[in-house]
Amino acid sequence: MVDKPWYQQTTDELFKNLDTQEQGLTEATVKERRSEYGANKLAAKRQTTLLEKFVAQFKDFMIIVLIVAAIIAGATGELVDALIILAVVVLNAVFGVFQESKAEDAINSLREMAAPVAHVERNGQVITVKSDELVPGDIVHLEAGDIVPADIRLLTANVMKVEEAALTGESVPVNKTSDVLVENDLPLGDRDNLVFMTANITTGRGTGVVVATGMKTEVGQIAGMIEDTVETKTPLQENLNQLGKWLTALILAIAALVFVIGMVRGEETLVNMLLTAISLAVAAIPEGLPAIVTITLALGTQRMAKRHALIRKLPAVETLGSTDIIASDKTGTLTQNKMTVEQLYENGQLIDAKDAKTDLTDPLALAMVLNNDSKFTDDGLAGDPTETALIQYYLDQGEPAASTISSNKRVAEIPFDSERKLMSTFNEDADGHVTQYVKGAPDQLLRRVDRILVSGQIREIMAADKQQIMAINHELATQALRVLAFAYNQVDAVPADLSSETAEQHLVFIGLIAMIDPERPEVAQAVTEAHEAGIRPIMITGDHRDTATAIAKRLGILSADSRDDQVITGAELDKISDEDFNQRVDQYSVYARVAPEHKVRIVNAWQKRGKVVAMTGDGVNDAPALKAADIGVGMGITGTEVSKGASDMVLADDNFSTIVVAVEEGRKVFANIQKALQYLLSANIGEVLTLFVMTLLGWQILAPVQILWINLVTDTFPAIALGLEPAEPNIMKRKPRGRTSNFFSGGVFGNVIYQGLLEGLITLGVYGLSIQFPVHANPQLAHADALTMAFATLGLIQLFHAFNSKSIHESIFKIGLFKNRALNWAVLTAFLLLAVTIVVPGFNTVFHLTELNILQWGIVFGAGILMIALVEIVKLVQRRIEK
Repeated sequence: MVDKPWYQQTTDELFKNLDTQEQGLTEATVKERRSEYGANKLAAKRQTTLLEKFVAQFKDFMIIVLIVAAIIAGATGELVDALIILAVVVLNAVFGVFQESKAEDAINSLREMAAPVAHVERNGQVITVKSDELVPGDIVHLEAGDIVPADIRLLTANVMKVEEAALTGESVPVNKTSDVLVENDLPLGDRDNLVFMTANITTGRGTGVVVATGMKTEVGQIAGMIEDTVETKTPLQENLNQLGKWLTALILAIAALVFVIGMVRGEETLVNMLLTAISLAVAAIPEGLPAIVTITLALGTQRMAKRHALIRKLPAVETLGSTDIIASDKTGTLTQNKMTVEQLYENGQLIDAKDAKTDLTDPLALAMVLNNDSKFTDDGLAGDPTETALIQYYLDQGEPAASTISSNKRVAEIPFDSERKLMSTFNEDADGHVTQYVKGAPDQLLRRVDRILVSGQIREIMAADKQQIMAINHELATQALRVLAFAYNQVDAVPADLSSETAEQHLVFIGLIAMIDPERPEVAQAVTEAHEAGIRPIMITGDHRDTATAIAKRLGILSADSRDDQVITGAELDKISDEDFNQRVDQYSVYARVAPEHKVRIVNAWQKRGKVVAMTGDGVNDAPALKAADIGVGMGITGTEVSKGASDMVLADDNFSTIVVAVEEGRKVFANIQKALQYLLSANIGEVLTLFVMTLLGWQILAPVQILWINLVTDTFPAIALGLEPAEPNIMKRKPRGRTSNFFSGGVFGNVIYQGLLEGLITLGVYGLSIQFPVHANPQLAHADALTMAFATLGLIQLFHAFNSKSIHESIFKIGLFKNRALNWAVLTAFLLLAVTIVVPGFNTVFHLTELNILQWGIVFGAGILMIALVEIVKLVQRRIEK
């Protein structure tokens, strides 16, 4: 039983409580503990089986209505009708399972991309094992570049810095120690002798003993807690629910009305009127809609995956299209997540880094490269981001940094510490000369210099020199640049006394280096596009206020003359009540020094203003905010498994501009679903009107099998192809449609009504014309021809109408009649399948149809052309009225 926290225990106590030793565990002990503690990995949420996914597809209300219709049809002897209905239902379920499985496979492959390893003592020897094989009591060696594989209590720590923002929200690497801590109830961020699973070692090295693995780690405990977080419904899900309720009421009302009228007339039997009611229900239900929505979303996910946006949940595609607010982290998303040298101050001049003419014979260059703990690895430089940037600057210029370091061997050092803010190294060149190089905070270093190097000459440093240096330092700092000062000293040998008070004195000032994590070059344009689209980007960062403000201005999130009150820090946010913040949230565009837990407040405040919020995050503590947001955006590169699991979309490149690309794709998907919905519902209204009037007039009506064939063939294929329509040119110039909009917004509802009426009236007109001017004298054959022409007209009108639906308001001749090849082939295929039921013997018997002559086909085609002409006239009038 452990009686006190790990951070308060001495090495002896740790070894006793964990039953381990300095030489590590034996393989036998490891095997026992692995069976006791399990694998050292976070528990993955149980994935549903293919059968469970398949069954889940039948929970949609419209699907349930179709199944009931199939059962009734089968029970009344209409087996063909029942089989066709069931085929439609099964086809939809297969589409849903296929896409859900593809999304899971993609996430699983992302999870396996980088399985970390650990260097561990076993039987007194250091070996490399997969991190999931670690057990409590293992002795682990850590060095710069490693990912911490478990929760570890440090036994030794040599200048170790650890980046643990994913867990604590601390934006900069923190110094670690192996000292025993005596305080009680220390928060995670202050447990300086512990390192936690998923953190990164940025500088130094050390050893430690594993104290917790898997779900017992701090990360694992949070991962377990967030499983119960309630997820919000997406606008798409809400829209589909509303549509389902609306259609349910409509279907039941129409079916009941027709059934009552038929029974009152007394001309039909109970079974016939029941079948008629089913026909109307089938005509009213857009049974292809669930499949079409799924396919359109799936096609959107494929296009987005090619542009580095991996969608985990299908409705998220469409949600992106309604986004009002994009709340983005700064580091790595808006910026490149790598410090870069921007300015150099040398010889009394401030120079842009790209224009500087320095090489590795220059004292400043040598100081930058030699006073540096970065390591060269197969994957590039590893170490503190500030130090790797200094070497990378010369590597990018083709300078031989590695050979310069190897030929100037480090023979001694005075490590950096946070009190004096300096670091010194002593390097011996090939001739045996020893040079001391010093770097650190400008104000601290200037206290220790008495000379300055100017144009190759060393002279005494004057008060005016120091004033100029500090003025330059202040100017650079106000631009949110991180400034380091450098000095050197030629020494005869390494001093016997390596204390700072003795060895870091009487130095020669060389110059200043200014660095920043620069913005991604493409992000500024993406921010501009977001503003044009009516979307407000806001920055949320753990970085300092000045740095955040400077980057926000460079990107256009803040204007050059923006007020200070548009920026707020986490400490200031804590002083504001929820009610007050909800009222003032639109005032702030930048949140600095913000902990991840503040993100939930920001999301909730915007949602209470009726806004659709996209939120980015990469840490464990970001997971609740990612789930609370309308669309959570995880980071594929820097993100933790917990944050990816809580997100709706994962950015494979951690790039803000990818979110804007995804928003455009989301708007396109919604627009295409609207087009498909307009097409489907207007067709179904046409069918309902045709059947309703036929019933009222006592005409022979279209059979359920005929209606289903039209719905399956002439509805579904073109509607799917409408999902491939290219984005209209002005799609990113429109304002977000908002949370309250639905599929019928933007004039779609009116279009559905008048276009459905047109389809029904034209079909009834063709039926009436055929009855009035029959080809056959036999009344029975004349009625059979009329019914066949009505069937062909209803189907062909819908195919012609698919071209009308390429745009809600624009003329199809302006946007390109045959531009969408998928639609062209879909219409042609659907027409052939429609024609087969009429012209192929056997098929026309099953579908209760007769063959038509050329004149009759001419009338049918004329009706289709009339549909295009009438809709074009209405669109023209609509555009004139809008202007």
